[in-house]
Amino acid sequence: MVDRIRHDSPVLVIGLGRFGAATAGQLDRLGREVLAVDASELLVQKWAERVTHAVQADAKSIDALRQIGAQDFSIAVCAVGSSVEASVLITANLVDLQIPQIWAKAISTSHGKILERIGANHVIYPEREAGERTAHLVSGRMLDFIEFDDDFALVKMYPPKPIRGLSLQASGVRSKHRITVVGVKSPGKPFTYATEETVVSDHDLIIVSGTEGDIERFAALGG
Repeated sequence: MVDRIRHDSPVLVIGLGRFGAATAGQLDRLGREVLAVDASELLVQKWAERVTHAVQADAKSIDALRQIGAQDFSIAVCAVGSSVEASVLITANLVDLQIPQIWAKAISTSHGKILERIGANHVIYPEREAGERTAHLVSGRMLDFIEFDDDFALVKMYPPKPIRGLSLQASGVRSKHRITVVGVKSPGKPFTYATEETVVSDHDLIIVSGTEGDIERFAALGG
């Protein structure tokens, strides 16, 4: 069912706090139709002109969700995190309405486990993920850091000294450090895909992929 959801399907976003508002706003900028829902009239008024639709409703009530047509959506985001009870009730309502793809914000591991058990397809930990990403960025030469579920990461960084001035094949990046240089950006030029013949200079930026541990060790080579 989830696989057949159209990539441009309208999205129901419940909760217009910082996370929910950022999600709804970005979806709107991407051209997606959004129905934003919050119990606060003030927040609904604030966002009424920034997203496709914004309505005031108590999403803890399944009847209120039915009245706004929540059951017609294929994708819903429960962005309520300040109240675990409210988050769980809303997510349970979305499950009862048989919405195929449900994303839910969690503020703790135990909260996330509850959301998963009642039927959330995707559980998001915004604060934890932002904290982990920040830790990576402030601890080394990394400029951007994206980690995936299986400990695989994609990182933008400055090249460590041992690989500069050499082709990627000659520097033995894969064999020595177990990471892959995916792309290289020279000053004033766009990112280009890297090949074995690509030579990395002092002023380049690189995008690398690999496990978190291997990338951390690679970044620690410094220079």
